[in-house]
Amino acid sequence: MKRALPWILFAILALVGLVGAFLRFTSSRDLAAYGSYIPWGLWVATYIFFAGLSAGAYVVAVLGYVFGVERLKPIAPMALAIALACLGAALVTVWFDLGHMERVFSVFLRPNFTSMMAWMVWLYTAYAITVLLALYGIWRNHPGLTRTALMVGTPLVIFYPGAAGALFGTVVAQSLWHSPVFPILFLFGGVLSGFSLVTFAAAYFSRKGAGYSDRVWLMGRIMLGLLVLYLILEWAEYSIPMWYQVGHEYEALMGVLFGPFWYVFWVFHLLLGMLVPMLLLALLPRNPLATGAAGFLAASMFLAVRLNLVIPSQVQPQLEGLVNAYRDRRLGYSYIPTLFEWSVVAFSVALAIAIAYAVLWFLNREKKLEVTQ
Repeated sequence: MKRALPWILFAILALVGLVGAFLRFTSSRDLAAYGSYIPWGLWVATYIFFAGLSAGAYVVAVLGYVFGVERLKPIAPMALAIALACLGAALVTVWFDLGHMERVFSVFLRPNFTSMMAWMVWLYTAYAITVLLALYGIWRNHPGLTRTALMVGTPLVIFYPGAAGALFGTVVAQSLWHSPVFPILFLFGGVLSGFSLVTFAAAYFSRKGAGYSDRVWLMGRIMLGLLVLYLILEWAEYSIPMWYQVGHEYEALMGVLFGPFWYVFWVFHLLLGMLVPMLLLALLPRNPLATGAAGFLAASMFLAVRLNLVIPSQVQPQLEGLVNAYRDRRLGYSYIPTLFEWSVVAFSVALAIAIAYAVLWFLNREKKLEVTQ
């Protein structure tokens, strides 16, 4: 029963996700809570979340193969499988968010070289190729190819989270987004969340052989450092705009901290996603299960950061009185994700799990990987 429980949970998640995907294809976006004033919601936040997870997981493989951290090298196949899975989930999620899903290839067929979004898509494509080449090198027992692919992908994994941050940062109309610090926040947030996810996977789903405890301990130490660094960056992001307590940016941040959904920041992000993992890592540094739990919390709760990025800025009217100028269900300044939107997210999560499992199953069958159960 204990071994069957994960499969039962995955089956439930996949079933809910398939219902959501079916509704998305048959009803467009009509069942989502979007509107003219709030065009981006849960799906965009989830897309950014998965893209960051992919970048952070890739960094683990880079540390092992490019920077020579030998204790992380055995975990590189798992990290690359997670990176590929999360990238696939990110792209599928943002594809579902498109009003015209059939136009997804227009960015390649009719590119706009001044579009930040176009550059993001090209970076994703190049990055995906390096992930596949690195995995191919592992499969063919060609460490040189894996190392070369990861070396080529290292600048890409720096640029593409930064490009996502730049996409938000260039939206002048949204003062909460229009910030030069966003590319840095996206990069470090992605590294933190993805590294934490691989730490969780390494603690709970790798063989308990030689080097297991030291590897998980090292990953926990790195994750603790990343948590502290991200807290410092987040303090700068919040404290400086709130110093003079004026403007749209201040109002949006106050909505994050003390608005109707205050618990998303204080409970899910700060408490469960930051403070509890830091305490587990600081008080139980040599306990692999505690380190894995900290990794799971830090990775999964980071979705709260992405929600607080995407939504609060949009629910603040840009013009005073605009909310009363016109009356329509699509012209409101409130947004709560519907069950339909969450079911589509369930599909993306199930897809990521399926991709990661399939890649690791194949590699383990062919190579008998050292750390994969």
